[in-house]
Amino acid sequence: MTSTLRKHLVMALGVATLLTAGVAPAIAQPVGPCPAERLRRDTEAIHALGVSGVQARVIAPDGRQSVATSGTADLKTGHPVSSGGYFRMASTSKTMVAAVILQLEAEGRLSLDDTVDHWLPGVVRGNGNDGSRITVGQLLQHTSGIHDALPGYTTPEEYFQQRHTVYEPERLVGLAMAHEPDFPPGEGWAYSNTGYVLLDMIVQKATGHPAHQEIENRVLRPLVLDETRWTGTSSTLPEPHAQAYQFFGPGSRVDVTDQIPVDHENLSWVTTIRDENRFLRALLGGRLLPARQLAEMKHTVPVSAEAERLWPHGRYGLGLVERPLTCGGTYWSHEGGDGGYITLNGVTEDGRRSAVVSMSEARGDTPEHILEQESAAGILIDHALCAGGPGTR
Repeated sequence: MTSTLRKHLVMALGVATLLTAGVAPAIAQPVGPCPAERLRRDTEAIHALGVSGVQARVIAPDGRQSVATSGTADLKTGHPVSSGGYFRMASTSKTMVAAVILQLEAEGRLSLDDTVDHWLPGVVRGNGNDGSRITVGQLLQHTSGIHDALPGYTTPEEYFQQRHTVYEPERLVGLAMAHEPDFPPGEGWAYSNTGYVLLDMIVQKATGHPAHQEIENRVLRPLVLDETRWTGTSSTLPEPHAQAYQFFGPGSRVDVTDQIPVDHENLSWVTTIRDENRFLRALLGGRLLPARQLAEMKHTVPVSAEAERLWPHGRYGLGLVERPLTCGGTYWSHEGGDGGYITLNGVTEDGRRSAVVSMSEARGDTPEHILEQESAAGILIDHALCAGGPGTR
């Protein structure tokens, strides 16, 4: 959930509509199509909503993979969607940032109880903001109260005006400091991209290296995620990739592929559905963090009432969202949406079954369209993770 998508979700979260995925009771799944056929149908159902391109990949506990695509990668040429196409990772990268922070904690290089002022003295100040009262752990869990003030666009005109603007981290934090906190530290929950801007700055202070370099060294290389790349202030993606579209309303579908992510340090990651699956499986499988740090990551708190409408019964850990499965139990995820690309994902508790669906169009014109798209993608994830039967992992 990044600034552009978030602006549309502000409207959507005011609609009292519960998503289908994740709210049904734990019951046995009826006999139906095989998992691969179900994935194909669920992918086509998303495309049928008007989403231009969809790609999905599921990995079963035995390593077998199912892949499905639907729609087109380019509305001008009609080229099909590639199952190996790159897309902007957007806020799913928050999970990588959280993993690095927890690795540093395990090494004794920082503590989740450290204050922001300990690492960034005087940066969080003004209008009631106080970095001496906010901890690293609160930044990770969105309980800091820091207002989310990242710029974004809600019209085609705003997109064309802002798409190549480069914002340095200090400027993004400054925009947030112009607002009062949403609540006192630790006394509420509100999604804050600005909090993760500060975490990137803390990683650099603690290690002497930019956060993206630490992610490359600590996450990508050990897991051989060679299809996940940091693009910095580049406005393009590697090939192949589907063009990204933003639907602003009838007759107003804009190709928004060409843009620099507003937080280029944290959000300029591109990946594939293959790599995103592998990352989530490795994380929950205990390959990135010691047991204590992984348990800390999975310590959750309730989200705001508004966010729960988007993630029914969801709870937020440290860079991870816990959501219920219709077949019983829960799964872990962190969706991302930026620049026309929207991606939902999920991995079971033991890291053995995972699914990722990436859509190359954001239907953000109405609350109903936003929730409709989110729901259809959530159903795909739920079906994929429940494919082994009730309560199966």
